[in-house]
Amino acid sequence: MGLSNGAINDYLNKKLSWTENTRARTILGILSAVIINFIVVYCCNYINYVMIQKVSTQEEFLSGKYNFTNWFFVNFALMIAAFLHAKGFMEELKKTSKKEVVQQKLIANSANAQFESLKNQLDPHFLFNSLNVLSALIDENPDQAQKFTSSMSKIYRYVLEQKDKELVTVLDEIEFAKTYCNLLKTRFEDSVDFEFDVLKEDEQKLVVPLSLQLLLENCIKHNFATSSKPLIIKVYSEGSYLSVKNNLQKREQLKESAGIGLSNIVQRYSLLTDQNVFVEESPQDFKVKIPVLTEKKYQKMNTYTTTDTENIVYQRAVKRVKELKGFYGNLISYCIIIPFLTAVNFLTSPDHLWFYWPMLGWGIGIAAHAMNVFAIGRNWEEKKIQEILNKENNI
Repeated sequence: MGLSNGAINDYLNKKLSWTENTRARTILGILSAVIINFIVVYCCNYINYVMIQKVSTQEEFLSGKYNFTNWFFVNFALMIAAFLHAKGFMEELKKTSKKEVVQQKLIANSANAQFESLKNQLDPHFLFNSLNVLSALIDENPDQAQKFTSSMSKIYRYVLEQKDKELVTVLDEIEFAKTYCNLLKTRFEDSVDFEFDVLKEDEQKLVVPLSLQLLLENCIKHNFATSSKPLIIKVYSEGSYLSVKNNLQKREQLKESAGIGLSNIVQRYSLLTDQNVFVEESPQDFKVKIPVLTEKKYQKMNTYTTTDTENIVYQRAVKRVKELKGFYGNLISYCIIIPFLTAVNFLTSPDHLWFYWPMLGWGIGIAAHAMNVFAIGRNWEEKKIQEILNKENNI
């Protein structure tokens, strides 16, 4: 019995994964265990009592003389099968949990490394462009160049302060953007004009650091600005977005732009939220819309740390193991107690077969337990959890 159950379990483990095909593996495991053990037990007992010991004829054996013996050994064999299947599931669950933890570590480390790389692009990019502006201003107006240098030091201090943050408040970013605009006004004077119209309720929401500075710089870089044709840049609230729009006065590009600024913003947002950055262009103007995030939504979308991921995987595994231990404990108890009750029934009152009632009632309970752990109940629970999460995400 042990060899046949071990062979069946090994074969099913190779053909069907417990974690990927739980329902099919469970159904086939139960069916194969019942059918194979029934055949093996009856064949072995037939060979033993009829052919080897010759204590019974074929007609007596088939008429049910050894039904109690057969029933006892079938239940004992099913108990062995249940233990082997449970052992196989636990081993595969342990391997899968470890594999999932490793995968999540790689994802988290890759995302963190990518985010740090994107943030580190900001410092040299901003400094390089600011020095170009300063270099041009020194030749044109040395006094203004001194003021520009003072303003640039304040701006660069902000850059250094925010470089290690994933998000900052809209208010902080707007204040920084206004300082940066004053610096640009020093350089371009009446050639550029800036308008800010941000709602009060958006000020404590969150955006990625230096996003407005990069977008303002992008406007200056790709458009010409003169006193007769000033470049007008507007920063304003638009639904759940912060929009930066300028009138389109495209500068002739002598070479292809690297596009670090806008692509940097898009990539950083993609690592923090599922809300997209939108770029809209018409013959009259160019607009970029960046999401403003609430603390609640950011916490939901924020990438898990390695420790968080390990805890989630561990808790999920613990819960699943408890469910399976409960089911297999119930099944093993059934396989032990029902044969005992059957023996008591046949020994005390063989004319009144009352053992069928606990066997049937408990059997229905085990079937319902199996459906809850492996099939209908589990799917319903997961769907309900997903439904609740979807509602929360829409808040």
